[in-house]
Amino acid sequence: MATNWVLVAENSRARLFEMDSPRGALRELETLAHPEGRQKAGDIDSDRPGRAFDSRGEGRHAMVRSVDPKEQGAMDFARRIAERLEQGRTGGAFDGLVLVAPPAFLGLLRKCFAEPLRKKVVREINKDLVHLGAEAIERHVRRLP
Repeated sequence: MATNWVLVAENSRARLFEMDSPRGALRELETLAHPEGRQKAGDIDSDRPGRAFDSRGEGRHAMVRSVDPKEQGAMDFARRIAERLEQGRTGGAFDGLVLVAPPAFLGLLRKCFAEPLRKKVVREINKDLVHLGAEAIERHVRRLP
């Protein structure tokens, strides 16, 4: 009998469920939290930007970050989730993986997955369901694509 893991995530929280059969109930395995994902970018990085000299001349300008602090935090959290899923894959804990996340976070997760983990993905649902109860999540997962 094939076991699927169902990951329901967004940038501040991820819930991992297990489903032993296509009609079996979801059983929550663990929750991963990233409280910084709820903060505003200005609260994460409230310092003024540094200043730098121009390479030529005497001009100075503010240094600008290449990635927004909130986006960087979401990327770090996605990597942490991918590491946890990779542990499950290498340990043989699941046969298939269902991903449920808002489109932007789903894209971050995909970028963090190595090819062997990508091959385990059997379905993706582009919705933010992390705050729903297990029964409501189960209804969404059971719907045909």
